Amino acid sequence: MSEFKGIPIVPLPRIVRSGEKYTTPQGFTAIKDGVKHSHAGSAALRKPAWLRVPLAVGAGFGAVKDIGECWNRGTATIMLMGAVCTRACRFCAVDTGNPHGWLDAEEPENVARSVELMGLKYVVLTSVNRDDLSDGGAAHYAAAVRAIKRRNPATAVEALTPDFQGVTRDVRTVLDSGPDVFAQNVETVERLTHPVRDARAGYAQTIDVLRAAKGYRPAILTKTSLMLGLGESDAEIRQTMLDLRAARVDVLTLGQYLRPTPNHLPVERFVAPQEFDRYRVLALEIGFLECVSGPLVRSSYRAEQALARNNAGLDNSKLAAEPAGARA
Repeated sequence: MSEFKGIPIVPLPRIVRSGEKYTTPQGFTAIKDGVKHSHAGSAALRKPAWLRVPLAVGAGFGAVKDIGECWNRGTATIMLMGAVCTRACRFCAVDTGNPHGWLDAEEPENVARSVELMGLKYVVLTSVNRDDLSDGGAAHYAAAVRAIKRRNPATAVEALTPDFQGVTRDVRTVLDSGPDVFAQNVETVERLTHPVRDARAGYAQTIDVLRAAKGYRPAILTKTSLMLGLGESDAEIRQTMLDLRAARVDVLTLGQYLRPTPNHLPVERFVAPQEFDRYRVLALEIGFLECVSGPLVRSSYRAEQALARNNAGLDNSKLAAEPAGARA
């Protein structure tokens, strides 16, 4: 190591750019943001007023504000099994690679202690896909749920899981650990599943997983999420709702797809807040217990309010009426 006046000089790590390969601290190769760099990017649509963040406040403030909102409600989302996914969905900016079986054996207990320390009333456990593991990580997931329940018996746990390649045995492993909500995201309508999702994912596969979960544990709440703005039609949205209800899915969330990097799929349209209200009405008419629907909604957004029957407290009409500079 070089020195300057007797002081060791530590070189800064190389900045990994979106789409570049890099070596993780665990020693395997991954691609930053999950999708390789593309020179054929399309022009981005201009964001409408209800999605803009004023520069005077800054996106950082908004992120902290959102964290504070979750904290005050006693909720948090925790990601399991590392930050590298074995799949490369074209809507998602999670790094992709092959972890070759790597897992942090202490993670379940560490997560449980974190939930205890934060005094959480509701926790969403999500994760990357781990197709490199024989069970897709189901046993690790289950260990985390059991550890949380041991230390925090009053805490509700939502398991937002991978699809486990459709293996029912692995779905049951997670369900046997005692989560209160089981979720697996269908993400988009059937026609757009590929290329939106990785080839190993599937529209029918996700719905079958949700159906299997409900059939095995009828009392558990099942939940899924749909992104809008990728080119789907109203008829396709309705058909997806019908397919999900046929699998007895209880809760649906609807949100606007936002392109994470220029290498990812472009936004085809921005769905207006009043349209989200219309889709929510449709979902309730079809039979969902609740549909949380709005431009900024994500699958774990205000998850603890899933059955409050008030769109998780969102007021899309107010959002549409606000000038861009009025929001953080």
